[in-house]
Amino acid sequence: MADPTATTPVTPAPASAQEAAGGHDRILILDFGSQVTQLIARRLRESGVYCEIWPFTASDDRIRDFQPRGIILSGGPASVNEGESPRAPQAVFDLKLPVLGICYGQQTMCAQLGGLVESGHHREFGRAFVEITDGCALTQGVWEKGAREQVWMSHGDRVTRLPEGFRPVGVSEGAPLAIIADDSRHYYGVQFHPEVVHTPHGAALLRNFTHAVCGCKGDWTMGAFRAEEIARIRAQVGAGRVICGLSGGVDSSVAAVLIHEAIGDQLTCIYVDHGLMRAGETEQVLATFRDRFNIKLVHRDASDLFLGALKGVTDPEVKRKTIGRLFIEVFEEEQAKIGGADFLAQGTLYPDVIESVSATGGPSVTIKSHHNVGGLPENMRMKLVEPLRELFKDEVRALGRELGMPEAIVGRHPFPGPGLAIRIPGEVTREKVQILQQADLVFLEEIRNAGLYDAIWQAFAVLLPVRTVGVMGDGRTYDQACALRAVTSTDGMTADVYPFEIAFLSRVANRIVNEVRGINRVAYDVTSKPPGTIEWE
Repeated sequence: MADPTATTPVTPAPASAQEAAGGHDRILILDFGSQVTQLIARRLRESGVYCEIWPFTASDDRIRDFQPRGIILSGGPASVNEGESPRAPQAVFDLKLPVLGICYGQQTMCAQLGGLVESGHHREFGRAFVEITDGCALTQGVWEKGAREQVWMSHGDRVTRLPEGFRPVGVSEGAPLAIIADDSRHYYGVQFHPEVVHTPHGAALLRNFTHAVCGCKGDWTMGAFRAEEIARIRAQVGAGRVICGLSGGVDSSVAAVLIHEAIGDQLTCIYVDHGLMRAGETEQVLATFRDRFNIKLVHRDASDLFLGALKGVTDPEVKRKTIGRLFIEVFEEEQAKIGGADFLAQGTLYPDVIESVSATGGPSVTIKSHHNVGGLPENMRMKLVEPLRELFKDEVRALGRELGMPEAIVGRHPFPGPGLAIRIPGEVTREKVQILQQADLVFLEEIRNAGLYDAIWQAFAVLLPVRTVGVMGDGRTYDQACALRAVTSTDGMTADVYPFEIAFLSRVANRIVNEVRGINRVAYDVTSKPPGTIEWE
C-alpha cells in the first residue's frame, strides 16, 4: 500500500502562465466571505508563494487562464444547507489541481463531491483541540499521529459523511472530520482556520500544501518583485509622463521611489501641503525626495486655502469632503502648470482591491469602496500606474527597505488623508493645529525613546474641544484637554489599546502639560475597535 503521507507534486503550469506571473508559481484563493481570507494570502506570501484572492463567483475560464498550481477555498458565513449558499466553480475540480478547503471551503467541497454536511450539531467557536488520528501530506512533519494540537474554530455546521476517496485525519470535540484527505487527488480539508495566529502551526500546514503538495518553489521575494515591477512599469509607460500625488505616507512614497527607479525624470511628484501634517513632516518629505532620491517634486503650500475653508466647520464629514475637494482642485491646478501627463500613479494596495470587490457579487456585502479603486472620474484621460496593487502593507514596507528608503518613512504609522483635522473635534484653526502638532511630537518622541514605536500600529494625540481648570505654579489655568491614543492591530479592521505602564503615561502627560502651551490636562483613550474607531472623527 502506498504511503499516504508521500507527496507527488502536480505538473508545473505551462510556461506562458508562469511568464504572466513573472515566472513564479502561484496559488488561487477563492473567497466565500470570511473576515480572515486576507490572512491566508499573507501566510502564503510570507512563505514566498505568490497568490491572489478572487470572489468564488470567478468564471471557469478565468480560473483556467490563471493556471494556478493549487486552489484554496476560504471560510465564509453561509451554510451549505441554505438554498442559495455559495458553491465552488466546477473548474476547481475539473482542473485536477490540489485543493485545500478551509472551514466553509471544506464543507462546500465535501457537499459538491458527494459528502454530507449537517447543521444543528455541537458548535465550536474559538480555541479548540484536534486529535491527529492519521498522517497525510498536509500534516507531515508538523503534526504526528496521536498528537493533540490547538486550533481556532468558528463553525456551526460540520461534515458528517465523506465523499468517496476521502479519509479522516483529525477529530475535534465538535467536528468528527476536522481534517480530511484524498491523497490520490491531492484534496484536503480542515474545519479550523490555519491562517490565524491562534492556530500555532497553521502557517506550517499551509506551507505543506503550497510547497509539498502543489510543488511551489517559494521564490517570490521583494527583490524579484522589484525587478519585475520595474520592467512592467517601463513596458506600460514607454516614453510617457507620469504624475504621482505624494502624501508623505508609506504607500505613495514607496510607489514614487519604485516608479522613479523605472523611468527617472519621466515622473513628477506633486506634494500638496494642506497645513494639517504632523510637525516637521513636510520638511522631511521634501528633503527625502528632492535630496536623497533626486525626484522631481512640486511643492504647493496650500495651508491658507485649506484652513480658510475649514473656518467654522465642525461636522467631521464636512471636514473630510472639504479637504478632499480642495485637494483635487489644487492637485489639478499644479498638474496643469506642468503641462499634464499621460499616466497617474497611485499607491493602491491589494487590500484596497480586495475590499472593493464583493465576495458574493452584491454591493450589500462589499466591505468598502476605496477611493484608489473606485473613486476616480469616469472621464479621466490619464491611465493608471499602480505598482503596489499586488502587495499587502507589510510587503510595501519590505519593498521600501529593498529600495533603500529611510526607516522614518518606511516604518511610519498610518496617517489619515485629512490629517490633523480629524484629530481636532470641532472647528479647526491654525492655533489648534500648532498646539496638537507639539503634543503629538512629544508623545511619539517618548514612544520612540521607550523602543515601543514598532510594537504599536498607530499612536497620536487628539486635541479635545474641552477646557479644564488647572494650576501651574501659583496661578490658575483654563486651557484645553488632550487625549492620547495608541493601538495594536494587524490590518486596522480591529484594534486594541496598547497597555502602557502608568509611569510612561505620567511622563508623557507631564511633558505635554509643561512644554505645550495651551494644554493643561491629558487623558488616555482605552477604547478598543469595535466599538470605537481608531481615529476620533
